[in-house]
Amino acid sequence: MKPLFAKVGVFGVGLLGGSVALGLKERFLAEEVHAYDQDPEALEKALFLGVADRVHTELGPWVGELSLGILAAPVRALLPLGQALSPLAHPESLWTDVGSVKGQVVAALENLLPRFLGGHPMAGSERSGVENAHAGLLQNAIWVLTPTEKTSPEAKEGVRRLVEALGAYPLEMPPLLHDQLVARISHLPYLLAVALNRMVAQSPHRELLMFLAAGGFRDLTRVASGSPRMSRDMVVENKEALKEAIEELRAVLLELEELLERPEGFLEAAEAAKRTRDALPIVRRSLLPEMHDLVVQVPDRPGEIARIATALGEAGVNIKDIEVLTIREAAGALRLSFATREERATARQVLERAGYRVP
Repeated sequence: MKPLFAKVGVFGVGLLGGSVALGLKERFLAEEVHAYDQDPEALEKALFLGVADRVHTELGPWVGELSLGILAAPVRALLPLGQALSPLAHPESLWTDVGSVKGQVVAALENLLPRFLGGHPMAGSERSGVENAHAGLLQNAIWVLTPTEKTSPEAKEGVRRLVEALGAYPLEMPPLLHDQLVARISHLPYLLAVALNRMVAQSPHRELLMFLAAGGFRDLTRVASGSPRMSRDMVVENKEALKEAIEELRAVLLELEELLERPEGFLEAAEAAKRTRDALPIVRRSLLPEMHDLVVQVPDRPGEIARIATALGEAGVNIKDIEVLTIREAAGALRLSFATREERATARQVLERAGYRVP
């Protein structure tokens, strides 16, 4: 079967760009994948890992041969990159980006690149670099597309086909609305992670706090382990929407502070928070298939996740998603998601027979 695209260029081969490139190759969506990066070491790794067929440290005539270009550079580098690509791009080529800030980026790039449509896959990891890239990062992820009045029908159709072919779910919204929402569910949590770690680092009891930090603190602050430079660019470029989110959070924290004097009121707030958090795996309005979750308690020893996956695989049960919930010296817990209630029921039986506790 003929691939969707001929030559595809991925500009920036970090975690996300590398994952997109791997998805293109593993799903045979491109005849040839080109990677561009100013870091020769990153390109060397990309070749070694099979992320790209050809690599470039300089822009040139090869850009005009692309049928699709994907900008995966850091947010602050997208505009100068677009300016450099503009005179080289073929007028009928498709272009998109994967940046986490869309307002200013889309306004600039849609005037520079032909058939451009802004995008942002809601996927990532605290681990950076092409060596951590994998195509599964995009599987079942929401991929926001931000069309404007200037977006061509060809761009909408072509980029949407790309997203769906990579196993993600396209969701359209205006660029500025994207920035407002992402400020609250992505950029603000990063800021909180930085703040909590600063509190620990600046405390006179730092060593004790570091020793006492348990799973909850580690889970809540995990995103602070990502690339500080890329995260700095992310939050600074979306600072206006983020400042609004900070004001909302400040009001909520003051409300919770007052509820400390009213235990029953705080309990209501905590129960409401639990309902919201427990509903997160299920994305409503049919954006994603409903998932059926199972929590499994496992000993904290090597090979347990593999044993669970093997037992379920041998029983013909497919795990759609997996999340490590807690880590303890003696035991941990996994959240497993399944496509149907029947698969969840079968998984429970298999795991209980294998000696695992399934609450």
